[in-house]
Amino acid sequence: MGNTAAFFDIDGTLYRDSLMVEHFKKMIKYDIIDQKLWFEHARDTFMNWDKRQGNYDDYLDEICELYVRSLIGLDKTCVDFTSDQVIKLKAERVYKYTRSKIKWHLDNGHIVIFISGSPDFLVEKMAQKYGVTDFKGSSYLFENGVFNGTVIPMWDSKSKNVAINDFVEQYDIDLSKSYAYGDTNGDITMLRRVSHPIAINPTKELMAHISNDPIISKTAEIIVERKDIIYSLTSNVNILDI
Repeated sequence: MGNTAAFFDIDGTLYRDSLMVEHFKKMIKYDIIDQKLWFEHARDTFMNWDKRQGNYDDYLDEICELYVRSLIGLDKTCVDFTSDQVIKLKAERVYKYTRSKIKWHLDNGHIVIFISGSPDFLVEKMAQKYGVTDFKGSSYLFENGVFNGTVIPMWDSKSKNVAINDFVEQYDIDLSKSYAYGDTNGDITMLRRVSHPIAINPTKELMAHISNDPIISKTAEIIVERKDIIYSLTSNVNILDI
């Protein structure tokens, strides 16, 4: 009989924003990269999202492309220093519900795994911070201590599915007893794989996906955390097209 596991996305599921974006801002703050990159290329997309006039996935895609370009040629010492600052100053900025569920799973002897599209050097530090069993993030490749521009992504559902297969084999996980927590379409396969899928503050796209899925629509729990209140909803809530 296999082990029970809980798979957690990080950005938007545990952390209340994007670790990658926080790291980007820290590198600008410390003059490691030029702030003009943000103002000239990402500001309009960010402002549209901030005013709820744009798509969050579009915003993150554009920021990710700019972020990767900005890191090319940087020494890993600079990357690690700013990563440490992000974790030191921002790692507690998480959803209360998700933090409590991580503790609950660990207290019950479950295997807890972070699977995130954020850079692996940030995901690793969050995994250490919250004492989880293992992790998988997007791999940023360094040659001779310098980032070479190559990224092996972990932000799409296909990549997360492969990661789950590897973890199932490594830890003898029984998915029929396991849990998954996510917030965007990139987490849909992860949610489908387990008997206890939980969508936390899901995007409109993920909610539509869940509602139209004949299997997950019957099992998914929808969690919405706002201010100091946590709401638990069914997957057949109305989606307003505004």
